[in-house]
Amino acid sequence: MYHEDHHLIQYSIVIPFHNEEESLRELYKRLCDVMDNYSEPVEFIFVDDHSSDKTLKILTELASIDSRVVVISLKRNYGQTGALAAGFDYAAGDIIISMDGDLQHDPAEIPKMLEVFEETGCDIVSGWRKQRVDNFLLRRIPSRAANWAMSKLSGVAIHDFGTTFKVYRKDTIKQIKLYGELHRFIPALASWNGATVVEVPIHNIERPTGRSHYGLSRTIRVFFDLITIRFLLQYVTRPMHFFGPMGLLSMVSGSAIMLWMIVKKIILGTDLFEVHGPLILLGSLLLLAGIQFICAGLIGELVTRTYFESQGKPIYSIAKIITGKDALQKKL
Repeated sequence: MYHEDHHLIQYSIVIPFHNEEESLRELYKRLCDVMDNYSEPVEFIFVDDHSSDKTLKILTELASIDSRVVVISLKRNYGQTGALAAGFDYAAGDIIISMDGDLQHDPAEIPKMLEVFEETGCDIVSGWRKQRVDNFLLRRIPSRAANWAMSKLSGVAIHDFGTTFKVYRKDTIKQIKLYGELHRFIPALASWNGATVVEVPIHNIERPTGRSHYGLSRTIRVFFDLITIRFLLQYVTRPMHFFGPMGLLSMVSGSAIMLWMIVKKIILGTDLFEVHGPLILLGSLLLLAGIQFICAGLIGELVTRTYFESQGKPIYSIAKIITGKDALQKKL
């Protein structure tokens, strides 16, 4: 699976692509301009998340002219988390850098992030889009609210969980098992394992071409991810501490209602179903349905996490891996 001298790599740059034919040549050029200033070996791991345009073709061409380029083509569209997981699993560099492929992340920021990484000795340097350029109502306000909630629930004091632009220590990112859409919670998951996280302001560049793959609907998904991450960080090893209080509260409330009904029936002779029936039935159904739905979702997340970690099974399936040598032979 590994190309020649794969174990000697110092920097691995992991970038997921999905229909980015208009931006990837320029991104590659900017990456080369930056990384050519470093004497240590570097590899560019470009993950094609089953693009429907010419993305894979262009990536293959880049691999044919640059032996540092490795293209991982996924069999279907797995989303950003799956694509990043594929890149992280393949990466051999002691320092792993991830970023988006749409030019909203400027490669020129990499030296600054690496400098902070070396100076602080931290495990993760996370980019912070301090001055965002996207829509204020549709993107910035929901993003600020989500990031505030993530910071409070996870206990990691950073401002921007959503950006992919990060620098990782190899051992740190290799320990994290990704699935679903948990890539935005990597700092929280890593912090739970004892990793240190430092945040660095970065320029947020307006997307030069095309349109963003994300919309307002992502905020809803983030809300459910928040519930998941809170559960995983706080109760994954002691789920009864989470479910126990809810169950106890439910039992006490139910018992109190039943006792009250019995007292009214015996002492006052009240016809409970005629006076309180609809309200009691509605409240009971709503309470039980809410508890069942939330618990079912959380238990499902726990089962999924257990499955992937115990089986050692990745959440993606690779169609092929193209190295510079392979691409050159195909071209000839």
